[in-house]
Amino acid sequence: MIQGIFETHINVSDYKKSAEFYEQLLHIIPLHHDPFRKSKFYWVGKPGESMLGIRENYPSSLIQRQHFAFRIALEDMPQARSYLEGLGIATTNFFGESAEQLSVFPFMPAVSIYFQDPDGHSVELLAMLEDQPRADLEIMSWEEWETLHGRSKTQD
Repeated sequence: MIQGIFETHINVSDYKKSAEFYEQLLHIIPLHHDPFRKSKFYWVGKPGESMLGIRENYPSSLIQRQHFAFRIALEDMPQARSYLEGLGIATTNFFGESAEQLSVFPFMPAVSIYFQDPDGHSVELLAMLEDQPRADLEIMSWEEWETLHGRSKTQD
């Protein structure tokens, strides 16, 4: 019966600051603003398919670091790092190293880039790869994955 995850909410320390951050990201569409509850809601991608909610100090003022990922098209991945860094957002790979070498999760397989929001939440942009999953392999660079499959990869 389950078709996907529709809604994700995160607790933030300053919803206006977080709103400014998330509204910079492409295809984050403002949906509803509730100043009384200090919250904002956004469509993610196509309206009606997925929603992100941010709410200040709810359920408490203690902000616990959370992680979530936005799905992007594989063809957009090479530009993701430069787009985010153009916004002043530092990016990393899975290991917290430079995003110049993006990480591939062979068990899926997918390639991704990481960054943090103003409260330190771990946010990921993830693109599925069309290759067969390889659960027998460890996380590797996108370049290594492409070489393994007889392709060369230029990330920028």
